Amino acid sequence: MTHPLLTALAQARLRDAPIFVRWCELNGVSACPAAPASVARFVTDCAALGVSRLWSAVQDISRMHVSLGLADPTLGGAAANAMSAIAAIPPPRSWPGPFKQRFTALPYDIQIHLAAHEAQRERALRRAQNDAAAARQKLAAREAETKDEKSNGNEAATRDPN
Repeated sequence: MTHPLLTALAQARLRDAPIFVRWCELNGVSACPAAPASVARFVTDCAALGVSRLWSAVQDISRMHVSLGLADPTLGGAAANAMSAIAAIPPPRSWPGPFKQRFTALPYDIQIHLAAHEAQRERALRRAQNDAAAARQKLAAREAETKDEKSNGNEAATRDPN
């Protein structure tokens, strides 16, 4: 006879992370508690699912462990590196080299947020640079116009009447 708590735990595992639990059963590894290396192997083996579906499965693994009071095997390390290899999100261009290398160890959702924030920041920076260039061109044109008026002896026209 199986203990009712073990039966409930097995049902919770299957309900909370069904893809991962089935993969663990097929590969002879423990689904709960799962080792980060097992999660990384799961991510690599199931890459064909696509990033969004795979990320959903990884979140299910995380929720399953956290809800049971266990350490989350999906945070950082091997699991994050495996997810990062599949997602292929480039690190922010503004980051120094050593930090770019550490970018792959961040969880996928943090990488997405940072990449979107960086893209938005770069768009704003380019827009500001374009606005400054346009203002410099207008100023140069105005200065050339003023210089031309002065050289033609039309200084009175450029003076402020007040």
